[in-house]
Amino acid sequence: MLFDFAAVLVFIVISIFFIFGTLVFSWIVRPSKPSAAKSSTYECGEIPAGDAWIKFNIHFYVIALIFIIFEVEILVLFPWAVVFKELGMTAFIEMLVFVGILALGLAYLWKKGDLDWVKGTDYMKDAPMPSDAGRSAREHRSEEKSAKGGSASGGKD
Repeated sequence: MLFDFAAVLVFIVISIFFIFGTLVFSWIVRPSKPSAAKSSTYECGEIPAGDAWIKFNIHFYVIALIFIIFEVEILVLFPWAVVFKELGMTAFIEMLVFVGILALGLAYLWKKGDLDWVKGTDYMKDAPMPSDAGRSAREHRSEEKSAKGGSASGGKD
């Protein structure tokens, strides 16, 4: 009886050896030349601006969680659609209830304002921002036109 589990024990030992063996091997053969550039935060090839440990607004995470929730729920519809004809009218009504609950959740989030990317005027007021990050494109265009000597509104006032 005990001998039947010998294969499992051998598999576990080989797995542990493989995991730690590859870690040790990669530690031995890897190049180790630390530099300031390698230690800096990578921002898609751009020069890092500020500290990487700044406080982000929780709204970004809420939007991501809402997306994941609705994306996973929509994925439930695909297998259901494949076997829809075999399930009958009861499954159709159940799926209508399911989609209705999703629609109510979406309406609630929309009414609450959680789907708005920017909420209110105090949005991230404490976060470090570039000096012109809050300016709108219209303000930027009007400054360019006034610098060139033209009308800021384009003559349509």
